[in-house]
Amino acid sequence: MARGDQLSRQWKIIHSLMASPRGKSAGELAAELECHSRTVYRDLEALQMAGFPLFTEQAGARTFWSVLGTGRRTMPLPLSLTELMALYFSRNMLKVLQGTAIFDSLSSLFDKVRATLPPEYAAYLDKLSQSLEVGVKAHKPYRRFQEILDLVNQATQEQRHIEIDYFSMHRSALTRRRVAPYKVWFYDETFYVIGFCELRGDIRIFAVDRIERLEILDSRFEPPAGFDANAFMQASFGVFQGETVQVRIHFAPAVAGYIEERVWHPTQILEHQSDGGLIFSAQVAGLEEIKYWTLKWGAGATVLAPEALRAAVAEEVKKMADNYGTEGGLSGNG
Repeated sequence: MARGDQLSRQWKIIHSLMASPRGKSAGELAAELECHSRTVYRDLEALQMAGFPLFTEQAGARTFWSVLGTGRRTMPLPLSLTELMALYFSRNMLKVLQGTAIFDSLSSLFDKVRATLPPEYAAYLDKLSQSLEVGVKAHKPYRRFQEILDLVNQATQEQRHIEIDYFSMHRSALTRRRVAPYKVWFYDETFYVIGFCELRGDIRIFAVDRIERLEILDSRFEPPAGFDANAFMQASFGVFQGETVQVRIHFAPAVAGYIEERVWHPTQILEHQSDGGLIFSAQVAGLEEIKYWTLKWGAGATVLAPEALRAAVAEEVKKMADNYGTEGGLSGNG
């Protein structure tokens, strides 16, 4: 039995007992969880050993399990104990926001939540957290950009124009722009500003960490009625924008399983092939990000359409091969 299944089941037991004023029998819990009553007894014993305040009460021939204090503890917020526990347990999932005022405020909130929970509840969550670790992959150190991020949030809320000096990674150039910031958007461990750029005369996306200077101006703007950042970004395969195009990519059996287990794009269609592979289809905006995503899968991915994407991937593969050639490639001799 997977450890994650056991933890999930115990969590459901706690939630079920807290929601029941009179408690529940092991048989009732087993029926809810679709498992054997012996499994429920083992989980109840494990919870007691972990210090969780469970107690039993006889009603005729039946034994009912309850959580000590359920329904008697007043919460300072309109949240149940299980909601507070879930909130506290999620704190490690937000490590990627370290260095921002958001993370600092959340850390303070989690401290208050822990102080609100009965000691045995918090102790149980701490024990659970020892078996679940949230890994943080490469992310940006936002503490360096905290002031810029604060100013962006202020300007967005007050609907005031900003003037920024922005470094474009694609063009390797610094430009000064006047922008109406519609929305601060967080995606793939990066904060972005979505807004109307007067220099380009269109809605553009700016990575906050590439804003080298920002000034909030006195002039105000009205965002487009009904502007939806998620709808605006939906066609993009990441954050880049461009002309919407239909892509078709064949994935070999060796990598097809990895493609199938996730939703990569809201428009994706997966067609299973007789050899165990599959064809991925989607309507995406621009080709740059889908190109690099395709390259990530190496020889396991083959672009079928459009031809422009096939050519772009082929060109990138050729350049990569040239890097490892005997002529013009990198040398390990320094």
